Amino acid sequence: MAQNQTYSKPIDEILKELETSKEGLSQNEATERFEQYGPNELQETEKITPLEMFIGQFKNPMVIILLIAIVISVLTVYFDEVHGAEGFIDAVVIAIIVVLNAVFGFVQEYRSEQALESLKKMAAPHAKVKRNGKWEDIEARELVPGDIVSLEQGNIVPADGRVMNAIGLSADESALTGESVPVQKTSDVITMDSPSLGDMRNLTFQGSVISMGKGTMVVTATGMSTEFGKIAEMVQESEEEQTPLQRDLELLGKQLGIIILSLSALVFFALVFLRSDYPWTEALFIAIALAVAAIPEGMPAIVTVTLAIGVKSMVKRNAIVRKLPSVESLGATTVICSDKTGTITKNQMTVRYLSLRGLHLTISGSGYEKKGEYHIAPRPESCISLTETLEDFNPIENQDLVRMLEIGQMCSNAVLQDGEQEDSWEVLGDPTEGALLVAAEKAGVCFDDTRAKYEDITEISFDSSRKRMTTIHRDKEGEFWAFTKGAPEIVLERSSYILADGEEIKLEDDLRERILEKNLALADCAMRVLGLAYRRIPEEIKDWDPDEIEHDLVFVGLAGMIDPPRDEIKEAVKKARGAGIRPIMITGDHERTATAIARIINLVEPGTEAVSGAEIEAMDDDELFEIVKTKNVYARVAPEHKLRIVKALKKQAHIVAMTGDGVNDAPAIRTADVGIAMGIQGADVTKEAADLILTDDNFATIVSAVEYGREIYSNIRKFVRFLLSANAGEVLLVFLMVMIGLPVPLTPIEILWINLVTDGPPALALGVDPAEKCLMDRPPRGSKKKLLDRGMSLIIIIGGILATVATSIVYIGFIWMQFGGIPADLAAPANAAELAYARTGAFVTMIVFQLLWVWNCRDERRPVWRSNIREAKYLFIAVLASFALTLLVLYSPLAIVFGTVPLGVMEWLIIIGATLPGLLLPVYHVFDRAEEPNDIPEV
Repeated sequence: MAQNQTYSKPIDEILKELETSKEGLSQNEATERFEQYGPNELQETEKITPLEMFIGQFKNPMVIILLIAIVISVLTVYFDEVHGAEGFIDAVVIAIIVVLNAVFGFVQEYRSEQALESLKKMAAPHAKVKRNGKWEDIEARELVPGDIVSLEQGNIVPADGRVMNAIGLSADESALTGESVPVQKTSDVITMDSPSLGDMRNLTFQGSVISMGKGTMVVTATGMSTEFGKIAEMVQESEEEQTPLQRDLELLGKQLGIIILSLSALVFFALVFLRSDYPWTEALFIAIALAVAAIPEGMPAIVTVTLAIGVKSMVKRNAIVRKLPSVESLGATTVICSDKTGTITKNQMTVRYLSLRGLHLTISGSGYEKKGEYHIAPRPESCISLTETLEDFNPIENQDLVRMLEIGQMCSNAVLQDGEQEDSWEVLGDPTEGALLVAAEKAGVCFDDTRAKYEDITEISFDSSRKRMTTIHRDKEGEFWAFTKGAPEIVLERSSYILADGEEIKLEDDLRERILEKNLALADCAMRVLGLAYRRIPEEIKDWDPDEIEHDLVFVGLAGMIDPPRDEIKEAVKKARGAGIRPIMITGDHERTATAIARIINLVEPGTEAVSGAEIEAMDDDELFEIVKTKNVYARVAPEHKLRIVKALKKQAHIVAMTGDGVNDAPAIRTADVGIAMGIQGADVTKEAADLILTDDNFATIVSAVEYGREIYSNIRKFVRFLLSANAGEVLLVFLMVMIGLPVPLTPIEILWINLVTDGPPALALGVDPAEKCLMDRPPRGSKKKLLDRGMSLIIIIGGILATVATSIVYIGFIWMQFGGIPADLAAPANAAELAYARTGAFVTMIVFQLLWVWNCRDERRPVWRSNIREAKYLFIAVLASFALTLLVLYSPLAIVFGTVPLGVMEWLIIIGATLPGLLLPVYHVFDRAEEPNDIPEV
């Protein structure tokens, strides 16, 4: 049965439609319905197997080219006696790289598919159900529509249902709707048009928790038909898109693939068909050398290691990264969509303001912190006035205030206990009642002392029609007292007196109106307001009839409480905007509450209204597309609304980060470019769907993570610039020498050594290079701005040309020095020693050039001599290590494997002279002239 039907119909009509009764189903009926509807559990769509997931890791274009290179290298073992050993080594090295990257990718992808498992765990394992007119305990998976289920405090609601009766029944639905206060449940028909989930107070939802009272419900939906099931379906259907870095690297792989295959094929066919005497195995060897030279084999590993180092650093910043590429995506974020409850706010109700006759007070300390001070405050006329304080106040000396706080302590079922942190309480029970208990403790009114003064007699429970709660107690002298709290207008209506300086004076109509005005002023500031009153019960009243007890009350005052914004949120919003990032609040809470919180943290200007879920429901996608351009607060939204908002923002080329803690956030978190879950209060399903988990639930941590994401992206650009420059030099060198008829100057094994061993350490060092100081003063890069942009492409080409020129000069020069020219039979076995000498010169020149060129890759805006090279300690170490490894290849037994020969002083001087331009040329000007326009939408 659809939820939009059940809230608007009386119980008898619903029972009739479900073909059940208040006595429940018979066992036979339940069995038949179980066969019809299936088990009350979440179903999974068909998933790919782990084997299919692992095979999928080899579909990357760059990986495919490496696989082809492995096959061809293996073939050379059988067809080419000269290069067979080198081919085998090439194949083994490349295979190791490919497999390691595949294993890593598989592990990451496998972990990201665990979201539904966590969602399943949130379902209630058992339920108390009426079958054949008798109550029995069954597994929740056996529930069917039409079952009558008992609900008691602490129960997890096992299915969606319509409330049949409610005695003080309230449910915590924050994980589903985002509302911070438990929802009072009723069996009455809801007449509102198109209410949101939070307004359907006669319905209960699977996965919510009964926080108070008891009642019964008739099951209307089970399994995937529940609101929980709809969220599970959205999580399954929401596509997890690639991050900007993944898209850039995939595009880069395709571009390199086209270039590599084209060049290799061109060289192979040119040698075989244009030079008829050229051995095809030698041509194949050269083609492989070109392919190996063009592919930055170490890049996937270096990207992975850089991101992994970033992950380790993020842990120190209270953020756990589940999916490595999301670290870099944070740096590109243009919009942060944040849930309110538990993310922007603390999800801990806090009494902020107390208003008594002639006395207005504010209380410091947020959430359930033990410390807090009382201050005299001005009359509540605006939200700003609630933050003003006039002077300190000693609460324990004011008996009217003590009486008010004692009412809050006694008219309550909540309990305080020490929290996990020494300076805070933990509330067991209703958070509103817990807030009153914390306020009393801050004043020095001890809970145990107050309880010792009064004996509990009975309770007249709160319900949605009465809107008040009264407890009755007997003091040490045997006198009976009634303590009442509830909606201010209801409590005032039943009050005849007001407490003023210890005296009970007549409550005049004009004073009553002023109190109601205060109530409205507090409510406009996102506060939940309660009125507190008491009455000495006359001796003639012997029974505890509510109408007899709850009149002629003595009104004491108003208590305004709020789920307060986190202390650091205002500064975090300011920093985000300064970095060109637009913060947006999306919540299931009421519009007025959301707007008031947004004003407090300077998210919106005064007068700005929230967009409601009902309004979003009435919009088509084009209308919503226009709305999200300007609106920053959305309230009373359902999970599907959050999903639509995220999609509309992404359609506008925004890079969207979505934060949240509730189950209702999971689909949108999975769809966003970066999903961020709260680690302390977050639901497991939300954490599993997220890319990033905040261990301190601190919004400010997101801003810190964004800054670190920008730092990582900047460093990735540095080493990609370096590696591709090096590869471009190798490709151009091999291609040029082959085209002019000279032997290949670098063998595949030498190229692999350069790409992995020599270039690897400096590239890794660039990955952890200290960040530029002004990263958060710039706007984020646009979604269309590519990793390989115009400026970087020019630098790569320039670096490749310089490397080719330097190495060609040395290679040809060393040949000339040996022969006094270039012999036609240079590749003949008789000239092997001379060729090894020239190849050694080319090998060392390429390495030295790259070890100098790497310093030009550190900064896009300053020359080497003006950049702060003293901070680059890791790069110094890496360059020295790479140079030492080069010497090892020349002057150790490794020279036999690589076919190198020792070089003398003269050769080293020639090499240094040829490579110095790689260090000294002011190539940073290229970036200034090639700056591309940004495509970022305005904040």
